[in-house]
Amino acid sequence: MADQVITLSDVAAAAGVSLSTASKALNGTDRISQATREHVRTTADRLGFRHNALARSFARGRSQTIGVLTHRASNPFTRVVLATAATELGAKEQAILLYDARIGDRDVTESILQLRARRIDGVIVIGTGTSFPSPSLTSRFDVPVIYAFTFTEDPDDVTITADDDEIGRLAVRHLLSKGRRKIAHITAEPHDNAAQRRAAGAQEVLADAGLEWVSPVRFGRWREGWGAEAAAELLAEVPDVDAIFCGSDAIARGAERVVRASGREVPGDVALIGVDNWEQLMHDQRVSRHLTTIDVGLEEIGRQVAAHLLEPDPQPGIRYVTPQVVTAETT
Repeated sequence: MADQVITLSDVAAAAGVSLSTASKALNGTDRISQATREHVRTTADRLGFRHNALARSFARGRSQTIGVLTHRASNPFTRVVLATAATELGAKEQAILLYDARIGDRDVTESILQLRARRIDGVIVIGTGTSFPSPSLTSRFDVPVIYAFTFTEDPDDVTITADDDEIGRLAVRHLLSKGRRKIAHITAEPHDNAAQRRAAGAQEVLADAGLEWVSPVRFGRWREGWGAEAAAELLAEVPDVDAIFCGSDAIARGAERVVRASGREVPGDVALIGVDNWEQLMHDQRVSRHLTTIDVGLEEIGRQVAAHLLEPDPQPGIRYVTPQVVTAETT
């Protein structure tokens, strides 16, 4: 037998108040005393009462539903932002309605039309990274839209994302703190926004320390294979390099494989730091933490997106979350 559904009438009867008073108490109306409100809420909690979300949405003129558009929901980075935002919104009795579409392609139009038909209260657009901009969809909705872990070309869009400049600065500061001075950088394509900004932030810290890269920055791909290829070239050119800042953990894995194969010790001869905190993202308990990396702040992005979306008037512009060094064996 299904559990008994507790109604508002049940709460009113148990609390000894009218149905109208019970409704006002649970909906936050200020025309009743605080003592009565607390008494009714305590009674409702004891009985296990839950609001009829549909009825309450009609009463408030809001659906208590947030639309979420993702480019690829299965992407590990997207999953963290999505899960954290969903948890934060759920704690505030907000449901989410997810549409996974290639943002910018024609199929996103159908997702937008369906979300608009659902009387959503807001929209979160979650990207897969900061390499390239997402198209601005704000003008296609009449509710607040917030962008997470991406950026758009519209400066008025409300965006919460990773701070690639600070990621680069933090990585090189960490290597310098370990006494490394002959530092190289391997990263992705030169036209990739994340790669450019991480390199620029790192260069800034090097310059402040009176140093330069021991070899020109090697631009390539966010791939382990590229990390190995670039590291082999680097070691042949600069045999005494003592640290490599890798633009991603994948690149760092490839670089480490080649460094060790050359007979050098990590971190004794060459220290390595990556970006992404991939080992944590994978949640693989069989793998102990090994690679020093920069956590870009995906969970914090999810938390802030949920909080700002529920503000009465989210302020336009980009907000950056603070990255963190996760120290492990390679430094």
